Amino acid sequence: MHRWIVVGVAVVWLLSGMVTPLRAQQNGELQKRIETLEKQIQELKDELKRQAGAASKKEAEGRARTKTLGEELESLKLKVALPETKELKGQYGLGPAASKVYGVERGLSFGAYGHTWLRHFFDHDKDDQWDHKRFVLYAGYKFTDRIIFNSEIEVEHGSTSNTGGGSGSVSVEFAALDFFLWEPLNVRAGMLLIPFGFLNELHEPPFYFGNERPAVETQIIPSTWRENGAGIFGTLYPGLEYRSYLVTSLDATGFSSSNLRGGRQKGNRAKAEDFSWITRVDYSPELVPGLLVGSSLHVGDTGHGEDYNANLFMYEFHAQYQYRGLHLRGLYVRGEIGDADDLSADVGKTISNLIWGFYLEAAYDILPWVLPGTKQSLSPFYRYERLNTQADVPDGFTPDRSKDRTVHTLGFNYKPHPNVVIKADLLFFDSQEKDLPDELNVGVGFAF
Repeated sequence: MHRWIVVGVAVVWLLSGMVTPLRAQQNGELQKRIETLEKQIQELKDELKRQAGAASKKEAEGRARTKTLGEELESLKLKVALPETKELKGQYGLGPAASKVYGVERGLSFGAYGHTWLRHFFDHDKDDQWDHKRFVLYAGYKFTDRIIFNSEIEVEHGSTSNTGGGSGSVSVEFAALDFFLWEPLNVRAGMLLIPFGFLNELHEPPFYFGNERPAVETQIIPSTWRENGAGIFGTLYPGLEYRSYLVTSLDATGFSSSNLRGGRQKGNRAKAEDFSWITRVDYSPELVPGLLVGSSLHVGDTGHGEDYNANLFMYEFHAQYQYRGLHLRGLYVRGEIGDADDLSADVGKTISNLIWGFYLEAAYDILPWVLPGTKQSLSPFYRYERLNTQADVPDGFTPDRSKDRTVHTLGFNYKPHPNVVIKADLLFFDSQEKDLPDELNVGVGFAF
């Protein structure tokens, strides 16, 4: 009997060396409780030794009590080593996982997200692909309650080597310091995510529908769009938030007939001859829970010292309503590019004076109807998109009608955990001039 007590105590003692203390706020209370439990176990062991000749019933009771105290001690120490994870929640314009640093008391914070999917083309001229599209690490540091650093480092396509379908990349998606001064007025500086559309700031896979991001938010809004700069943000009124930045402009020489993506400078020795002002306002009325309405505006030249200014005036309106399992979302964006004739002649591409697009999206979580009380979700969705990046080309240039497109996306998101998603969707493309291959995508994603 004694040797089993000694073995049990030894196991408890070994476990006590394998855990770390709680953060400062919890450490005192838990440590005192641990010391008390260890003392009680030792006293009980001594008592059992003195009563070696006691009846078997008392011995059984002693063993049971020792086991109970040991289990409680182990449970407390596991809480020290593995504190409960707080629910992820987006803050200050960033996605839920990207916002983890705002919830820590002090010091370092880590998060991540990833997304991989298999793409099947309904066209024998195109090879199917399985792409590890993104793996991202968030690293943040809370110096004080008023000074916080946050960053996102992304590996695209699994590697930087030129293999398979092409090379990948490693990029800093954003890296900024926040200075919290006053609820309506705070400062952010560094490499900033441009507050435009739904997905440029919030692009973690569990929190949007479909494997592919909407074409409107990649072709018209060049997500992921980030630039060097500084600005202000805050809450002006309960539910009324804003972000306003001055950043290095896109480089117009990278524009194409399809999109503005080639104009992103990504913070890489960015040309700083021209700057752009971007402002976003969002309102979530307290009287209508789940409703979000807002708008973003971009104004700035993009010529960077060329013979043309190529002013880009672009704006978008967005709205979203979420109630229980229902999700409704809509976005409209329009961009006007100045000096498109001179720009087109310079770059040798047809750049339109006008680009525009919109989409409407609906989804509903049906799983609570089948499994009441479940924390999992199964949400079929449908998205309709219309976009045209050659809506008004300069005189003397011929528009590419294949850029006038319609996209239908039909699929579902299944979440076995709120931060883990399995996605499947069909994409059907139509254009005014060219047949485009439809797609079937199946993938998985996560964020933490």
